[in-house]
Amino acid sequence: MAALGWLTPRRRSATARSVLAGEASAEAARKSSQDVPPKEQEFPVLGDDKAAAFFDLDNTVMQGASLFHFGRGLYKRKFFETRDLARFAWQQAWFRLVGVEDPEHMQDARDSALSIVKGHRVAELQSIGEEIYDEYMAERIWPGTRALAQAHLDAGQRVWLVTAAPVEIATVIARRLGLTGALGTVVESVDGVYTGKLVGEPLHGPAKAEAVRALAAAENLDLSRCAAYSDSHNDIPMLSLVGHPYAINPDTKLRKHARNLDWRLRDYRTGRKAAKVGIPAAAGVGAVAGGTAAAIAISRRRR
Repeated sequence: MAALGWLTPRRRSATARSVLAGEASAEAARKSSQDVPPKEQEFPVLGDDKAAAFFDLDNTVMQGASLFHFGRGLYKRKFFETRDLARFAWQQAWFRLVGVEDPEHMQDARDSALSIVKGHRVAELQSIGEEIYDEYMAERIWPGTRALAQAHLDAGQRVWLVTAAPVEIATVIARRLGLTGALGTVVESVDGVYTGKLVGEPLHGPAKAEAVRALAAAENLDLSRCAAYSDSHNDIPMLSLVGHPYAINPDTKLRKHARNLDWRLRDYRTGRKAAKVGIPAAAGVGAVAGGTAAAIAISRRRR
């Protein structure tokens, strides 16, 4: 049995060096536990009725400009000619590739659209939008962004689209996606007929932020607990309002801004642009061009 003595631990008092070793080990363990980052709170927070989510539409929720797809559906119905479609198709392609709005293009398209829709019924645009959504828009929804919106809905939160597109078209899209509603550009109407004038200005840039702020006040929301999603640097004012800003398929300026402020990034595109970013690109001219196409189509349909 003596041979097994080495297996039996010897009882002896701790030396100064062993005490020091024990204390050092305990201190290291305590520090290492403090260095572990706290577990991030699950987001969106389930049951937080003070929180909501705001999503830009074009190139954030939907690939390309929503109103271009609307105009495309009208062309299929022979509401306008090939040369008109070619013009708007070029603007849509430019918009998607460059990801930056041209102010002169936007102004020209907006003025043309307003002059043409004057005298037409609001219900006409809504009816056409319902049909065309299924034909062209449904297949353009980014599944990743749609999943983000659904996460907010599943948590019991409200979700709104926020877009420069006319509010009637935006509302159709929001309803078909199962969202709460939409904030969009308001074109004046009297007794259901467009007057050809805007109420204020297009819901673009700072105007989006003002719309979100006004809705949050009316709905008793806490913006610090809300989220916003966009692809464009033009929406930085809206993104800066909320406590949880996301850049989705971001343009260059938004990507840089988001990284500087440590905003969350997501990219659901493929190819060259997706390779340039880590994790939401522009909004306006394609949408306005598409809206002009739609307006031209409606005008020619009545002739």
